[in-house]
Amino acid sequence: MSAIHQNVSTSLSASTSTFLSHNNLNSLRPSHVSVAGRMSAVVICVATPSAEKTGASLLSLSNHFSILTVGATFDEAYKTNVARNENLAKLQAGYLFPEIARRRNAHIAKNPDAKVISLGIGDTTEPIPEVITSAMSKRSEVLSTVSGYSGYGAEQGEQKLRAAIASTYYAGLGIEENDIFVSDGAKSDISRLQVLFGSNVTMAVQDPSYPAYVDSSVILGQTGLFQKDVEKYANIEYMRCTPENGFFPDLSTVGRTDIIFFCSPNNPTGSAASRDQLTKLVQFAKENGSIIVYDSAYAMYVSDDSPRSIFEIPGAKEVALEVSSFSKYAGFTGVRLGWTAIPKELHYSDGFPVAKDFNRIVCTCFNGASNIAQAGGLACVSPEGIKAMHEVVGFYKENTAIIVDTFNSLGFKVYGGKNAPYVWVHFPGRSSWDVFSEILEKTHVVTTPGSGFGPGGEGFVRVSAFGHRENVLEACRRFKELYK
Repeated sequence: MSAIHQNVSTSLSASTSTFLSHNNLNSLRPSHVSVAGRMSAVVICVATPSAEKTGASLLSLSNHFSILTVGATFDEAYKTNVARNENLAKLQAGYLFPEIARRRNAHIAKNPDAKVISLGIGDTTEPIPEVITSAMSKRSEVLSTVSGYSGYGAEQGEQKLRAAIASTYYAGLGIEENDIFVSDGAKSDISRLQVLFGSNVTMAVQDPSYPAYVDSSVILGQTGLFQKDVEKYANIEYMRCTPENGFFPDLSTVGRTDIIFFCSPNNPTGSAASRDQLTKLVQFAKENGSIIVYDSAYAMYVSDDSPRSIFEIPGAKEVALEVSSFSKYAGFTGVRLGWTAIPKELHYSDGFPVAKDFNRIVCTCFNGASNIAQAGGLACVSPEGIKAMHEVVGFYKENTAIIVDTFNSLGFKVYGGKNAPYVWVHFPGRSSWDVFSEILEKTHVVTTPGSGFGPGGEGFVRVSAFGHRENVLEACRRFKELYK
């Protein structure tokens, strides 16, 4: 129930106010105040006139007003007859990254002269390559002409872009243009996929993992209540990923679920699954009749022979779909453009193709990605665009190496960084939020507490390599000052 709180504090003095003067009171007309709902009131008057005048004034005041309230509380407000979504009520606190932003803003307000450096949220910082912005600019300009204007496009995405994505990222893997669904980003597609699967499925996630998987599952009603003693939601299978198991779950301990969310290279640990590990995951899904939702948003950061796509694994097209994005390659975090690949071989238990249902979802819930953004996407997968994106990715990987070297030199156990723009730093025996606060308060650097990615992240902090070089170097200098 919402409440309306009205607090009024009035301080009066003989030199500044004549409110309580007898003459003023005589000029006031009697009034009655009525307020719907329960009301509690405290009357506080502070004044410096003589006691005699004050007493007379208050007496006269009481004759003129039936009710005088200060600090009134109204516990009732109008409410509709629509019940709140009980699944949203299950969510704990705020979404991780807005909460970090809130604490960052509070720190800035408290320390207005400090130079705060953000290595927390995974938002890109370097400019979008000119070859890509030029294509978007040209597409924007032709929209102002009769011959170049276009309105609603194909919900699945422009055919040229879908074909280019298929040939660029899935060459030789059996993924064709009709299997590609262009979208406004991987995060949006994750939510649409949750709508696709519905509330009656069970799901598994890596622990730790990107919080959108769990939160969207809760919102859709796939989970039970949050269990505070273990920091988990009921009815979710948390696949523990630790340094001891190479950040790949022991599948022999994982229960059967309908959907398996799996991100590689992983956010937040920065670890990329090997070919052997992904082969085991595909076999596990086949044995259990599960569908893998594979998030490959960081595939371009892979530096070794780890697979960049789940479809590199034999048999994966029968049990997996893949979500990806241009956000971390081309700096499209604000432009918003991604895709989902759903093979024609992927079917439900009744034999109906998953792709056909997803096509219905996007046609119903989405009008297609921006035509300007899609022009940028087409430039991304051109030879010049791919070269430019590799240069941007290379810059962030250099940042990563600087951060890894810094924490290694301070004696910390450091993970990730090789195949992803994230460094996973271990602070054994300490609360992740406590470490986050310590770093913020003493160095003015924003990181991300590992526990925000699930209970398996407790005791870790994620440091992002998305930042201008001078900021990364300065942040690392401050880290050395704090932990030397």
